[in-house]
Amino acid sequence: MSDKVQRLYLVDGSSYIYRAYFAIRHLSNSKGEATNAIYGFTTMLLTLLRQEQPDHIAVIFDSKGPTFRKELYPDYKANRSAMPEDLVPQIPVIKEVVAAFRMPALELPGFEADDIIATLARRFAAQGLEVTVVTGDKDLMQIVDERIRLLDTMKGKVSGRREVIERFGVPPEQVLEVLGLAGDSSDNIPGVPGIGEKTASALIQEFGSIDNLLANIDQVKGKKRQENLREFAEQARLSRRLAALVEDLEVDVDLDQLLLEEPDAEVLRALLKRLEFNKLLTDLPALKTQPAADSSADYRMIVSAAELDSLIAALKKAGTFALDTETTSLTAVQADLVGLSFAVQADAGWYVPVGHRYLGVPEQLPLPLVVEKLKPLLEDPQVQKIGQNIKYDALVLRRAGIQLAGICTDTMILSYLTHPEAKSHGLDALALAHLNYRTVPYSEVAGSGKKQICFSEVDVTRATRYAAEDADITWRLADRLLPELKDEASRKLFAEVEMPLVEVLTRMEWTGIRVDADFLGTLSAEMGERLQVLEEQIHQLAGSAFNINSPKQLGEVLFERLGLAKGKKTKSGWSTNVEVLQGLADQHEIAARILDYRSVSKLKSTYTDALPRLINPASGRLHTSFNQAVTATGRLSSSDPNLQNIPIRTPEGRRIREAFIPQDGWVLLAADYSQVELRVMAHMADVADLKQSFAAGEDIHRRTAAEIFNVFPEMVTPEMRRQAKTINFGVLYGMGAFSLAKDLGIGRAQAQEFIDQYFQRYPAVLEFLEEKKAQAREHQYVTTLLGRRCAIPEIHSSNGAVRSYAERNAINYPIQGSAADIIKVAMVNIDRRLRQETLQTRMLLQVHDELVFEAPAQEQEYVASLVRDEMENAVALDLPLQVDLGSGKSWAQAH
Repeated sequence: MSDKVQRLYLVDGSSYIYRAYFAIRHLSNSKGEATNAIYGFTTMLLTLLRQEQPDHIAVIFDSKGPTFRKELYPDYKANRSAMPEDLVPQIPVIKEVVAAFRMPALELPGFEADDIIATLARRFAAQGLEVTVVTGDKDLMQIVDERIRLLDTMKGKVSGRREVIERFGVPPEQVLEVLGLAGDSSDNIPGVPGIGEKTASALIQEFGSIDNLLANIDQVKGKKRQENLREFAEQARLSRRLAALVEDLEVDVDLDQLLLEEPDAEVLRALLKRLEFNKLLTDLPALKTQPAADSSADYRMIVSAAELDSLIAALKKAGTFALDTETTSLTAVQADLVGLSFAVQADAGWYVPVGHRYLGVPEQLPLPLVVEKLKPLLEDPQVQKIGQNIKYDALVLRRAGIQLAGICTDTMILSYLTHPEAKSHGLDALALAHLNYRTVPYSEVAGSGKKQICFSEVDVTRATRYAAEDADITWRLADRLLPELKDEASRKLFAEVEMPLVEVLTRMEWTGIRVDADFLGTLSAEMGERLQVLEEQIHQLAGSAFNINSPKQLGEVLFERLGLAKGKKTKSGWSTNVEVLQGLADQHEIAARILDYRSVSKLKSTYTDALPRLINPASGRLHTSFNQAVTATGRLSSSDPNLQNIPIRTPEGRRIREAFIPQDGWVLLAADYSQVELRVMAHMADVADLKQSFAAGEDIHRRTAAEIFNVFPEMVTPEMRRQAKTINFGVLYGMGAFSLAKDLGIGRAQAQEFIDQYFQRYPAVLEFLEEKKAQAREHQYVTTLLGRRCAIPEIHSSNGAVRSYAERNAINYPIQGSAADIIKVAMVNIDRRLRQETLQTRMLLQVHDELVFEAPAQEQEYVASLVRDEMENAVALDLPLQVDLGSGKSWAQAH
């Protein structure tokens, strides 16, 4: 052994299991197995190894069964609730993780983990080692000395003698005295009534120990405190004994057994893969089965015109190839090409650098020449192209002057359809999950954080390795995943809906939508004035000025100064979330004003202030990104910026939509499916009465109200219709009596009566909902009309709340997912007709059940008819689909 002081780390495993469990909630793998505690614990171990690099290590756990403290005091830890159901099965797996790391796992019957830690810490510190106890438990502060410290990795805090004094007011050797006096509510150690930790600290500072304090009770200030000390003297001594750690246990382990070893890479990798901890796998370069820098791969750089010609010939001969682009930006419509990579077989690829810029960069082919030579091939629809998130590449190429055609496969979309339960459909995660391959991370070639450089500054040799690998892995993933489209429905969904939609979305994103920045500026100023007025009103109602944006100050105003009821205290203070404020709105006007303030403030910061900054200076338009592989149901989402969350029901939200305008001389056309999810449910559940109502063009909410309230339709009041509408949509989302009562502002019993009446009137709906829950339990997924699988891995969770949430999803996903499929089919068909008929009209936005178009005035009437026809006939149902159409000089007018 070297002269260097050896460092031993003792991990308080039991403490960390609970901390990990409560720090990360509701995490599970695709099998529905809870993994939150395992993930948190494993992350902690990895962080510890990476940051601390210990010489020796052990993980210590509490043993099963009673300890000697229970015999001393039967009520010891009697207040502890049972271990959460979904934590129980995670404990053995956590111990598997520890074993895979080849770390000793220690426990001793009759004693707690803290006792073993104290024993080992004292023993090995006496042998000259530096001991670090990895814990968040304050009780272990009693063993801190010049060679023993505590480390809380979750808070990044180290505790030595100084920190113990700051925490308890006394040095480590007196911490036990404070604990004995104050007791510990978490362990049900009684202490002395009326003496908290602060008072206990002051008493021990003055008297030195519990024994000396009890011998000099007459010198203690306060008669009541003296009485308590006399009455509970033995309880104080007992509490001290319960809190005292045993430091001389016979733990049969020597230092050599604690020596840190290399993890069992194969076992740990297999375990993390089984748990689906893909992020952790990518962080473990030593655990990959196939190295990231696989020297056997044939990756070539193209630097001459002759080589480029040979590459084009090879790609053309192959007829199908994978491609990838390297660029200067993640924003596709503003990104410049740095290079292109291609692959036509596994373990091989080419990289064509065109935009690397750094001192000493080797000669590259000029971009105009590369574009000229590749353009015919990339625009040839007969030559099939494969990509990973290929929409991005198509947009980048379009900016360079190439309109990519022949897109046949996107491996991100493939994964989304074949493995909807996967946490990520990114290339790195897919390579690890399906090829057992760790790709070169971007940070390895370009750095990270403040030190990250643009890809154009990356050395071309390293860039070749990175870029060609991306194309190679994409090729291999397509080969691996395409056969997993096993049934006709999934193959059709992929080939006829999702892949054509990639090209549709590419065109939409490229086109963007025009926004009136001046109007938004005016609106932002108006909202600023509105916020000032609201702030003054809130301060007047509160009785003084305070920071409305501070939850702490707001909580103090509402629940301490104004004394409002319904306050909920959290660890960080009073809760002031929307739900709390809505509950207070009928008590005090201030709550309603705060809700208004927050709403206006969010709209101002999210839209009126932010949108003008996001306008592309080249096009003068706003270009959102449509995400095709994110939601659980198949719905598209929007980001950078998100245009799907602009509220339509508030005046401010509608005014923001006024800023979205067409190009001069054109109009915006908005087409919105009417009650599409209710229609889908009526079809899927085969509800004859509902299908007839929709076919007859009846007001379905009025019809439901008449059925539930047992009145003629003509007698249905607006309030009855509102309640029926809430029930109709509540059924779709698996809403129970509690939530329905809350939404309607009625009693729970009455809400349950409404639900019962609904299902009595429409028993086919109840049968359908139960059938979907059964399907989820059997397969851990449900399917849409077009055969899309919507994963529900939590359906077998042992946590009742998580399981109930999964059951609600089992009801909603088939309906919401089918509605998503329907509008996607409509988008593909409309886009095809617009191009076939060489119309100038352009599809701009998709927002839930709505499509927004920009049309020349002369095409408006025809396009409206075309859009209605394609949307209403996208999918054949047993009842008609209905589309509401509008047009105008702004999105607000058109909707």
